[in-house]
Amino acid sequence: MRLTGLIYRGGIVIAYTVMLLPVLLLVVTSVFRDAIIAFPPSGLSLDWYRNAIGREEFLNGFIVSFKVAAIATVIGVPVGTAASLALVRSNIRAKQAITTFLLGPIIVPGIVAGTALYLTYLLAQNQLDMDIVGTLPGLVASHILLTIPWTVRVVTAGLQGLDRSVEEAALNLGARPFTVFWRVTLPMMRPAIVAASMFSFIQSFENLELTLLLVGPGMSTLPIAMLNYLEFQIDPTLAAVATIQIVVIAAMMLITDRYVKLSRIV
Repeated sequence: MRLTGLIYRGGIVIAYTVMLLPVLLLVVTSVFRDAIIAFPPSGLSLDWYRNAIGREEFLNGFIVSFKVAAIATVIGVPVGTAASLALVRSNIRAKQAITTFLLGPIIVPGIVAGTALYLTYLLAQNQLDMDIVGTLPGLVASHILLTIPWTVRVVTAGLQGLDRSVEEAALNLGARPFTVFWRVTLPMMRPAIVAASMFSFIQSFENLELTLLLVGPGMSTLPIAMLNYLEFQIDPTLAAVATIQIVVIAAMMLITDRYVKLSRIV
């Protein structure tokens, strides 16, 4: 038993090392003075952070990514929440098939989904005689396909852990179904909805594969801006941008966990 425990703990340590070591190396690389990464570095500097913040393409990419992620989250989370309620609380047929369909966008490889959306948008452009590829509405519509499945996944898990006896007690005391939903069910769902919103926003903000074929001039997201920068220059600037992203996302998760314990949902 003791040997089994040691093997188990050793496996956990190895798993965390594999996950966190690249992140640690990225953060360390972002403060290297040299443009060409070498170990050991000749010195440390924050010049790459100043370069990252001062470049217009990164700032514009951040604004576009934030705008798209925020709109997609605002639209996708309510739709996904309603779908989760229907799947968990109703007696509709083919629940498993509907669930698989809703989770499809995160099951299909991103580049495949992006190519399919690009071809669909081209067909719609020809039929409607209007621009869709490279526009904000087209990009938001594609990212809603990311936020809905994440919401369904998280909110469904949260609903399955709720105590139905509280709602039944409210109904027995004379409350109407809508009042029970608004005053009892929705507050109990709040941790799952908040967690779904956070994960949906992060998935949309950092998405590259689905977005790659759908951006246009003046509509480049931050991951696309980073990819374009890497095409012509290789220096720690990208490490600095990635480190800023890590800090922002980590802060979001810590703030969310402060008010809604994510361990209860995920």
